Amino acid sequence: MNSAAARATPTQPRLLSFMAFVLGVSVASCTAYVPFDGSGTLIAEFERRLGDGWQEQVVVPFAVTEELRTVIDERVSPAGSETRRRDEVLDFIFGWLDLQYELRPTRTAAETFSSARGNCLSFVNLFVAAGRERRLNPFFVEVEDYQRWNYHNGVVVSRGHIVAGMYVDGNMATYDFLPYRPKSYRSFQPITDLAAAGHYYNNLGAEALMVDDLQTAERWLDIAVRLAPDFDKAINNHGLVLLRTGRVDDAIEVYEQGLELHPENVPLLTNLVRAYQIEGSHDRAAELLDALEAMNRASPFFYVYRGDAALAAGDAATALDYMRRALAADPELPEVHVGLVRVYLATGQMREAKHHVERALRLDATHDEARKYAAMIERGPQ
Repeated sequence: MNSAAARATPTQPRLLSFMAFVLGVSVASCTAYVPFDGSGTLIAEFERRLGDGWQEQVVVPFAVTEELRTVIDERVSPAGSETRRRDEVLDFIFGWLDLQYELRPTRTAAETFSSARGNCLSFVNLFVAAGRERRLNPFFVEVEDYQRWNYHNGVVVSRGHIVAGMYVDGNMATYDFLPYRPKSYRSFQPITDLAAAGHYYNNLGAEALMVDDLQTAERWLDIAVRLAPDFDKAINNHGLVLLRTGRVDDAIEVYEQGLELHPENVPLLTNLVRAYQIEGSHDRAAELLDALEAMNRASPFFYVYRGDAALAAGDAATALDYMRRALAADPELPEVHVGLVRVYLATGQMREAKHHVERALRLDATHDEARKYAAMIERGPQ
C-alpha cells in the first residue's frame, strides 16, 4: 500500500484506505515532542493504586512486546518527517497487518497485532504503541459527543468512545477505526494514559456484563474504578455488578456517590432509578424519573427504559410513544430499534417489527437480541 494514499492533512481530512479515519483540527504547537515510555510511567501508578502484585492482575494495554517491536522495526522506518512516519504506521496497521473490525473483545496492542482484529480502543492501543516506537507523539482522546451504551436486562451498560490524537508537523489530528458509523465529532478531550487504562478495563467489564459473566465483570470493573475513580462509565458499570449480585444498598451508595461527581449523568440516574425500585423506594424512584423527564435531553436509553416499563404494565400505547422518543433522540442505536421490535411484536405488528430488526442488524450485525428476534420473526407464528 502506498503511504501517500493514507495521507490526509488536518485542514482537509479524507477517508483513509482500510477504514482509517482522520479528522483534523489545526492547533499551533511550539513545543518539541520528547519521546517517552508511557508503559514505564504507568507502572508506578498501577503499583500505587492496585498494590503489590499488580502484575498478576493487569497489563499495560499499549505495551510493546518484543515480537511487535521486531515487526515495527522491519516495517516502519524511524526516519523521515512526522507525516511520513505517521503514514507508515497507518500503512503498517491497515495495509500490511490488514486490521479488521471486531466489536468484541477489546484487545491490547499485542493482542490486536497477533489477531489482526479489534475494535476502536484496540486500534488506538496498537496505534499508540507503534507510533511511540517511531518517535511520534500519539495519545488517547475521549470523544464526548459520541458514547456507546448497551441496554441489557433493564439497565444501561456504559462504554466510552476512544480515538487517537497526534500532533503532526504542528497540527493536531484524530485517528479512528469505527466502520459502521459516520463521523461527526464536535467535542473531544485528550486523556491520560492512566485514564485510557481505566477505559480498557471498563470495556472488558462491560463486555462481561453483556454476557452475564458477573464474576469476571466485577474483577475488571474493580480495577477500572481503582485506576480511574472519577470515570463515570466505570462507576456506572461497577454499580451494575453490585445490583446484579444482590448488593442493592452498595449499588445505591455507588450511584449516589457517582452523581456527586456527575450530577446529570443519565445512565447513573437511570440505573439508580432501577436500584430504588428493586429496594422498594418507589417514591424516590418516581422523583428521579420526573427529574430525568424535566431535563428534556434524556439519553435514548432512558426512553427505552420507560417504554419497557410501560410495556410490562400492559400499556402498549405509552410504550410505543417512549420508543419513538428514543428513535428521535438517536435513530442509529440498535438498542432503540430492538425496543421498537419488542413493542411491535407485543401488539402483533409483524411488518413493523421486521423493519426495525433489520435496521438494528444493519447497525450492528453482532447484536444478540436483534439476532434472536430476527430468527423468531423468520420462523413465524408457532
